[in-house]
Amino acid sequence: MDLDHARQALKKYFGYDAFRPMQAEIIEAIYNKQDVVVLMPTGGGKSMCYQIPAITLPGTTVVISPLISLMRDQVEGLKANGIKAEYLNSSQTSNQQKEIEKAFFEGSYDLLYISPEKILSQNFTPILKGAPVHLFAVDEAHCISSWGHDFRQEYTQLRFLKNEFSGIPVSAFTATADKLTRKDIVDQLEMNNPATFVASFDRPNLSIEVRPGQKRLQQIVRFIRQKPGEPGIIYCLSRKSTEELATKLQKQGINARHYHAGMSPQDRMECQEEFVNDTVPIICATIAFGMGIDKSNVRWVIHYNLPKNIEGYYQEIGRAGRDGAPADTLLFYSYADVMVLEDILRKNESEQTEIQLAKLNRMREFAEAQICRRTILLNYFSESREGSCGNCDVCKNPPQYFDGTVIAQKALSAIFRIRERAGINMLINVLRGSGRKDIFQNGYHKIKTYGAGKDLTFAEWQFYLRQMVNLGIIEVAHDQNNVLKISPLSKSILFDNKEVQLVKFQDYRQRKEKQAKVKVSTKTLLQQELFEKLRQLRRTLAQQNGLPPYLIFTDATLDLMAKQYPLNDRQMLNISGVTEQKLRRYGVAFLHEIFEFAQQHPTHFQGITYKITEKLFREGHSIQSIARMREMSPMTISSHLAKLYEEGAPVDLSEYISAEEIDIISGYLKVLARPFILKEVHQHFDQQFSYDKIKFGIAHYNKEANIGA
Repeated sequence: MDLDHARQALKKYFGYDAFRPMQAEIIEAIYNKQDVVVLMPTGGGKSMCYQIPAITLPGTTVVISPLISLMRDQVEGLKANGIKAEYLNSSQTSNQQKEIEKAFFEGSYDLLYISPEKILSQNFTPILKGAPVHLFAVDEAHCISSWGHDFRQEYTQLRFLKNEFSGIPVSAFTATADKLTRKDIVDQLEMNNPATFVASFDRPNLSIEVRPGQKRLQQIVRFIRQKPGEPGIIYCLSRKSTEELATKLQKQGINARHYHAGMSPQDRMECQEEFVNDTVPIICATIAFGMGIDKSNVRWVIHYNLPKNIEGYYQEIGRAGRDGAPADTLLFYSYADVMVLEDILRKNESEQTEIQLAKLNRMREFAEAQICRRTILLNYFSESREGSCGNCDVCKNPPQYFDGTVIAQKALSAIFRIRERAGINMLINVLRGSGRKDIFQNGYHKIKTYGAGKDLTFAEWQFYLRQMVNLGIIEVAHDQNNVLKISPLSKSILFDNKEVQLVKFQDYRQRKEKQAKVKVSTKTLLQQELFEKLRQLRRTLAQQNGLPPYLIFTDATLDLMAKQYPLNDRQMLNISGVTEQKLRRYGVAFLHEIFEFAQQHPTHFQGITYKITEKLFREGHSIQSIARMREMSPMTISSHLAKLYEEGAPVDLSEYISAEEIDIISGYLKVLARPFILKEVHQHFDQQFSYDKIKFGIAHYNKEANIGA
């Protein structure tokens, strides 16, 4: 099997003209019957790497996945594209499973998705041995490693694949795994010298932003209202907080639901279904949500609390923008989140505690960083990059430094005078001169620096103190209830006036005001309006067909339609993500919607007026009727047709000019210098030919000349 077959399948079944980086190499390795390990970020196209071989090779690809709902969504998407696929897991009745097992044994499927529990069951082994399996694909392969962030005990038994089916290659796919986890995957699956592919972790379509954790609800409400109707996920640390946040959003008139493991299976399933079908656009959830959903049109992800590690954070933000279209990610951060997570990890003592604490510290460093956040993420996964990414909050608003020596001296003096007995919040209250009862009980109101920092807000002090911790000016005693301590560096600042450079505080409102000054063009606004109309049409068609909207067309495909405004089948098939099958099913509805919108705004879309004329002409309307319909002169319409014909559009002009007339006009044009002047040609033939015929004759002559060149 060669890659030409793979490319043909890519276009036919998925509507894409070219593979993403590394996909072709992975598919070629699978064609060569190699074991492979693939590390590719969420939304990078991992599934395509085994789906294309499954379609093009004889037999069946067996995909082991731990996520029942993900199996269902992926199979629905494959079936919608005309691919023979099915899933097998505990959500089905025994009769349903038997029918699928029989069809699988007979080789009726290109792909069979199966849970690890099912493939490990003794009664399934004989079926597996008799079926025409050509590849085992282990999805979410990091689950096999105790070093991974989502370890599953049953995954460790998958080594039986190599023991029982030594002649069948095994492919392992994961979105988040460091070097140690990758090595463990190979060892656990007993893979034979696998080809390892580590794709770029850069997801340039994701904007990355971190904000201080104050007034989170108000910020979230404002954020959501700026993105009406866009699906999004808000990740919370606890079950209780998912419920509370969802209730608060509902009181603000926002359609949101909560999701966590404490709900009944039926309620969780209902919640997922509503989200997948865009019935409920917003879910407040614990981190388990989203793993089992192959929803490509999630437009934003918010972390209400700091995640425990960068692997989890990166996987969760990766659930936004899987279609490649722009998506936003927002992380709220407070030092209190770090303290809570540290307490949780320390109480759950295990061999992994120190590793988990170290990973939490890396997550904290990411949240507090004042350099490109994308660079930090990529470096974590051993991928280097240089320069500004242009799509994170730090790169969009580079930090401004100032002399913060006095601020640092005030903080250090207060820490020293209260004998290193206070945490960060108490210190801020002392510096701001708070009248809290505990301050007076401890006598902190009597120290010299009480109230010395009242010129700064609470948020500003938090911002500057976090920087001082990162710079090593202040230390945090985690084993003493997180009280702040003087560091060796502090003495030179307090007594020798050593200069301290701090990043200037800039609150969210200031940043947004700066961004709001950027004007949006009329053309962009119209494209956004058309995109929204196409999105509403997609939702209607999805409801009629009982499908999740993104399985009809992704947001990225709708965005291309809004920008390129196709008006016929040929143009529509040139849109990435439009397959022949989807064009047959949905093309007429989307073409009609685009045409209606284009007719209302012909002056704002470059070349659209020609496309409208072409569409009407190919539908059988005459030049005169098109002119009446478009409220233009027949001469303008004939000029449109001449230009379209010259540029290669399939416009039949035989009704308006004969081949003999074309030859006569072309013969005269050969002796003329360019540019051709209509009036001159018209006069040469003593008005024998109308201006329309001359236009068409010139268009034909120019087209032939271009072909000859």
